[in-house]
Amino acid sequence: VQLVESGGGLVQAGGSLRLSCSASRRTFSSYAAGWFRQAPGREREFVAAITWNGGSTYYATSVEGRFTISRDNAKNTVYLQMNSLKPEDTAVYYCAGRAGSYYGTQNSDYEYWGQGTQVTVSS
Repeated sequence: VQLVESGGGLVQAGGSLRLSCSASRRTFSSYAAGWFRQAPGREREFVAAITWNGGSTYYATSVEGRFTISRDNAKNTVYLQMNSLKPEDTAVYYCAGRAGSYYGTQNSDYEYWGQGTQVTVSS
């Protein structure tokens, strides 16, 4: 499965962005999915995850209440709505997928990765 992220860009603090992750195969609709991010000089960290049917979601403490993960299986796409953005949210954001219905929060839980999209939040 190939994953392609889009929607990154430059935004002022307090602004919003919506990231999209499009999958190349319909089987992605049966996969759990997650978003991770990596800031310069830091390890890639978990942001949010969603089960295959969208019935359950989970967020890192740092983004809970500001970010929302969702999916449209008819479009093989997962989204990350990011509101109230802060400069510390600046990072490359990666979409990830894993076969199976339930998500994980570790990098090693995921088999498929996108190439990443840059999000820059200015103060």
